[in-house]
Amino acid sequence: MFSFDKQVLELVVRASILYISVLVLIRILPRRTGGEMGMADLIFVLLVAQAIAPSLGDYRSLSDGMVVVVTLMAWNYMVNFASYHIPGFDRIVAAPNIQVIRRGKMLLRNMRKEFLTEEKLREYIREEGIENIEEVKAAFVEGDGKVSIIKY
Repeated sequence: MFSFDKQVLELVVRASILYISVLVLIRILPRRTGGEMGMADLIFVLLVAQAIAPSLGDYRSLSDGMVVVVTLMAWNYMVNFASYHIPGFDRIVAAPNIQVIRRGKMLLRNMRKEFLTEEKLREYIREEGIENIEEVKAAFVEGDGKVSIIKY
């Protein structure tokens, strides 16, 4: 139960490669606007977790599982540490904000990049108590997917 079935180095390398690969893939994918997780997003997360589970080592030992978990936690800590302490590193691992309204006009090209429909953008504006897009000086889809709005 506590003995290692796999070599510790192999488990660390597997977990490291998968962490970095998933981080890169998630960075490439468009953000989910509104920071919300819909049913399709939940299904995606579950399927990714299921797909990579065997790649993490298909372990039966608690020790093997703990090595993988500690490795993933260490990578997460290192990425957060580097994002805070190394200028510019955050731009590599986190998506930049993207402007979707400028001076009361929708930027359709940027909205397309984020799969943000006009109706959904209007909904975010209404939630801020704004009736017309012309009242918005600027709006951005932030790195976490939330929409921030600046009124005139």
